[in-house]
Amino acid sequence: MAYTEWGAPDNPKVLVCVHGLSRVGRDFDFLARALSGEYRVVCPDVVGRGDSSWLVNPVHYQVPQYVSDMVTLIARLNPVELHWVGTSMGGLIGMGLAALPDSPIRKLVLNDVGPIIKAEALKRIGQYLGQAPQFPDFASAEQYIRAVSAPFGLKTDAQWKFLTDISIKATSQGFSMHYDPALAVPFKAQGAGTADVDLWPLYESIRCPVLVTRGAQSDLLSPDTLAQMALRGPKANTVEIPDVGHAPMFMEDDQVRVVQDFLLT
Repeated sequence: MAYTEWGAPDNPKVLVCVHGLSRVGRDFDFLARALSGEYRVVCPDVVGRGDSSWLVNPVHYQVPQYVSDMVTLIARLNPVELHWVGTSMGGLIGMGLAALPDSPIRKLVLNDVGPIIKAEALKRIGQYLGQAPQFPDFASAEQYIRAVSAPFGLKTDAQWKFLTDISIKATSQGFSMHYDPALAVPFKAQGAGTADVDLWPLYESIRCPVLVTRGAQSDLLSPDTLAQMALRGPKANTVEIPDVGHAPMFMEDDQVRVVQDFLLT
């Protein structure tokens, strides 16, 4: 499992930032840079994504495997204090870890994900996950990234160029997405998109402070679920980010400050 690291490597205060289903650790470059003075920030590429290896058996591209991998990573990092930021899938992994007895996570940020995952969002994601498109040039790759990632709500051409650059890899035909297309195998085998996913027992087992950020136009985390998360289990702090769907990318200063204020106070 590859990861990008920021800040002093001997800092005992560690922040692990984990990306969404078909994304990569470099998604957190802006957030990591802002927090690197306070933390050793580690942004892994979950197995099958980015620079990490691909699994031989794609059936294991599931959250229990990812939680196991992160337990190994945490043991390697050996933090005195561990905080976690997880976007979508990365949030589910964080929930799985934070719900464990004697969890090492002391603060948890769930970015646009909660204990109810809406079927319509899973259906939308399933329409492009695993399609393995090939792009003849960077411009066509960026056009595709802008289309499938439109809910991220990025504002500038420079942001879209950066997102495209970290999302693709060079091939003999041009460029392809920087993840294993077989990620879609268990996703589709489980019928993702046919029904909401209910993880309330997991969420209600969490004992550390929690911040939930929601894109105000998100189709994965509903306003009702967000409101319930403030009342149940760890009784999360909640923030809605305007003009964004699923999911906020923390490339804007105001979005970064929301996370910064929660983690450092």
